[in-house]
Amino acid sequence: MECNLAVSLMHDYLDDDLSKDQQLELKTHLLSCPDCRMRFKELEQTDMLMFSLSHQAPSAPPELTQRIMSTLPQEKKQQPWFGWIKRHPAITAAAMFLIIMLSSSVSFWDQETQLVVKGSDLDQVIIEGDNVIVPAGKSIAGNLTVENGKTKIYGDVNGNLTVIDGSLYQASTAHISGKVKTIDQALDWIWYKITNMFSEVAYR
Repeated sequence: MECNLAVSLMHDYLDDDLSKDQQLELKTHLLSCPDCRMRFKELEQTDMLMFSLSHQAPSAPPELTQRIMSTLPQEKKQQPWFGWIKRHPAITAAAMFLIIMLSSSVSFWDQETQLVVKGSDLDQVIIEGDNVIVPAGKSIAGNLTVENGKTKIYGDVNGNLTVIDGSLYQASTAHISGKVKTIDQALDWIWYKITNMFSEVAYR
């Protein structure tokens, strides 16, 4: 099994979408590939973090609120917004937490450069380097998601197509029955990940 296919199967495994044979094939590859094993561990930890964030509201410790309040500049004349912050310290702390989390997400997005291909009919897809090709005469039955790659569609995609931080070429022979979404900016990427906290894959 190639590492690119293994990475794609990791996502489906975490979504509980793999057959027993595919699970066995993935586990066999992980035993023999340290890089993929480390990658899977990171994905598993990220998946657990996103799950916990989606099931419980973040609660800021009292000392964090106090620390945030102490860093605010002291003014002779109190501004209206400052009074609001003093009256709502928990909301202020939660907002700061959200800013920190979004900043971390942007940093992670910038570092994410490995090709990831997700779909239910990947045996119809050709992967050459960072090129993901649906050949003419071939048909994908379902959605297709490509991250960090050059997507070239010559055949049919009977579902939605999502291209994240990559390029899309659609030939005149191509046919995509669902929606086509291209995500190229960090904020779009963050929104894509947040919405996926409540669903398995965009357009799934």
